[in-house]
Amino acid sequence: MIKGQQLIISLSYPTVKHIAILGSTGSIGTQALDVIRWHPDEYIAEVLCAGTNDKLLIEQALEFKPNAVVIADESKYDNVRKALAGELVKVYAGDQAIEETMEMESIDMVLASIVGFAGLKPTLKAIEAGKTVALANKETMVVAGEIVTDTATRCHTPILPVDSEHSAIFQSLVGELSPVEKILLTASGGPFYGRSRESLKSVTLEEALNHPNWSMGRKVTIDSATLMNKGLEVIEARWLFDVPAEKIEVVVHPQSVVHSMVQFEDGSVKAQLGIPSMKTPIQYAFSFPRRNSSPLQRLDFEKYGQLTFGKPDRETFRCLNLAYWAIEKGGNMPCIMNAANEVAVQRFIEGRIRFLEIADFVERKMQTASFIANPTLDDLFETDRQVRISE
Repeated sequence: MIKGQQLIISLSYPTVKHIAILGSTGSIGTQALDVIRWHPDEYIAEVLCAGTNDKLLIEQALEFKPNAVVIADESKYDNVRKALAGELVKVYAGDQAIEETMEMESIDMVLASIVGFAGLKPTLKAIEAGKTVALANKETMVVAGEIVTDTATRCHTPILPVDSEHSAIFQSLVGELSPVEKILLTASGGPFYGRSRESLKSVTLEEALNHPNWSMGRKVTIDSATLMNKGLEVIEARWLFDVPAEKIEVVVHPQSVVHSMVQFEDGSVKAQLGIPSMKTPIQYAFSFPRRNSSPLQRLDFEKYGQLTFGKPDRETFRCLNLAYWAIEKGGNMPCIMNAANEVAVQRFIEGRIRFLEIADFVERKMQTASFIANPTLDDLFETDRQVRISE
């Protein structure tokens, strides 16, 4: 982030990094373990934390031999403990245990990849413990961006972005001392780019999950289809890089080769390009300030032929406008929006609402939930709870 950019660049890092992965069984977590497999002499999986997938967590623990594992679902504790009884792996359970492990002295870096609001508490704990945070949980910044950035500054804790777009912005900013004139945040447009509102009335869950470029979890993929994901990223960029929302422009780029750009006051634009793979920004965060080798396919410009750019359709995909409204309103409004979106997406997954009703649901909650101009952390947790239990 811009506030701490000089702090980040000046830090020295250990040759071997002991990494805690929050959400090791999810899409980001499993790809992060692939990166660790590429460079076992440089990265060690120190702690693995999962939500409910005890089977995969056990498989990961048997392979990587971490210091500790945590399963958030306490009903799965016995399964994990018995399976790892013969291993030198500590086994814990529950959300509180996840937070407590963030204080382990052996951890150098925490990959925060728990999806949704649930990632906020352990990420804050990691920041307070002074661990370098590789941030893949955008909701943490959406819900409590000011609190998180202030805490990171106070605790002298670097935050390295892992989202491909924010990693691209960060890479474009490293070494720059000039003010940012504009951030150009690229968006693939999702599976429904170019579709009319009328044509989206009857889309299925399977269609919404069929992203043309990226392999992601279900919640993030649906957010990409509604453009809420891009809205969340606008808010995240606002806090990570200390740039007002009006200087963050969303640009649709269907090929997903240019991961984002930064325009400076002399008119120059810097961009980071690469194939669509989350493993690249994950590894960059792990290896920063160096770059490690990667077995990934290289970008072949001849294959793509041309790279195109366009404006997002904010009338059809209204979630993007809702995000700009939330950041303009400030206070607990982004928290209201995020909680409402998480509820709406889950209802869509369960077949209880239609695709276009996701934005309707979020907007209604933003209009009716109690607004707090200067929320405390406790206020945000209560806001999240109230939005989820209403209706």
